[in-house]
Amino acid sequence: MTRIRIRLNGYANSSTNLGPELGDRVPPGQHLAKGFPVLTYGETPSVSPSNWQFKVWGLVQEEKSFTWEDFMAMPQTDFTADFHCVTTWSKLDVQWTGVKVTDFMQSIQLSPNAVHVMEHCYGGYTTNIAMEDFLREENFFAHTLFGEPLPPEHGGPLRLVVPHLYAWKSAKWINGLEFLNKQELGFWERNGYHERGEPWAEERYSSQY
Repeated sequence: MTRIRIRLNGYANSSTNLGPELGDRVPPGQHLAKGFPVLTYGETPSVSPSNWQFKVWGLVQEEKSFTWEDFMAMPQTDFTADFHCVTTWSKLDVQWTGVKVTDFMQSIQLSPNAVHVMEHCYGGYTTNIAMEDFLREENFFAHTLFGEPLPPEHGGPLRLVVPHLYAWKSAKWINGLEFLNKQELGFWERNGYHERGEPWAEERYSSQY
């Protein structure tokens, strides 16, 4: 089992009054959360691992489907990463276990025209991400949170985690990736959120374009 600690510092954020040891880890406009807040739009899907399926399609050489057993057979990694929600809270040193995106992508042959990804989720939720943001070494699919199976309210049985972007890009209940030759906006991006969502630049809303 590989263990990775992810530390993505931006610049000192004195407005949070956290002190220098934490101020460079909490982006502008954020505060440290008590506990691990849950924010969900609509119903929380309930999908058992035995019924869960993950699909890949679009600009790939071959469309593929993966079962829970397929994901569990891939290399497993422990991650410690900070987590930043667009609603202004942050949680530091969140401990996850899962599959690195770069390890998963060893199973996929992309078309050279693929430049963007649409994340698809149980419940019909979608969010978009550029390929250069998606394929970073620190991104992963998480199935375990603080040593326990990822609960449904936090996106279980599986969610994507993209530590360098706001948490809505870390799609909960993920069940598929669609590779595209251009950017298409997902659910929150169509409803006023920024197309990228970088916390240190406070890319919260589409009005900032």
